[in-house]
Amino acid sequence: MVKLFRSTPFLLALFILAADQLSKAYTVFFIPPARYSSFFYPYNGIPVFQDFLGIEFSIIYTTNKGAAWGALADFQTQLLIFRIILIVTMLGYLLFFNKNRSQTLPLAMVVAGAFGNVIDYFVYGHVIDMLHFVLWGYDFPVFNLADTAITLGIAWLCLLSWCQTGERKFKPASK
Repeated sequence: MVKLFRSTPFLLALFILAADQLSKAYTVFFIPPARYSSFFYPYNGIPVFQDFLGIEFSIIYTTNKGAAWGALADFQTQLLIFRIILIVTMLGYLLFFNKNRSQTLPLAMVVAGAFGNVIDYFVYGHVIDMLHFVLWGYDFPVFNLADTAITLGIAWLCLLSWCQTGERKFKPASK
């Protein structure tokens, strides 16, 4: 177990969790809640950049009681239970069953991100989101660092799966 605490995946997960929770605490304490009734960008937030190749980015304070993009917001308790079961299952797989070491870092990212969002439910009663992009006129849903870690971890796992499938597919037949 001591080896686990010295490992890179554990340290990465701890870094993601700390950065996520610190960014959410900063948002809650120092940024007023977003008011979309105001037509002026960035809706009570902090503008980071505007019109950089058609992209705008700001830090705003919004809440989310559901899953991605607010889905299932009416089932907050069931969603919380599902997330906890998913985290425990993924953590068990990561610690005891994962034989593919290349999956360890992305799995740690997904678990850390999911855990960060679950912590929000116990601390704030909902998830805190703050990263707001407007991509070429499209107002992308606001998200947080935990969501970023989950998305990048899943993308990394998909890429690994695709690369491993390609290796098996194009492997020359042995004689």
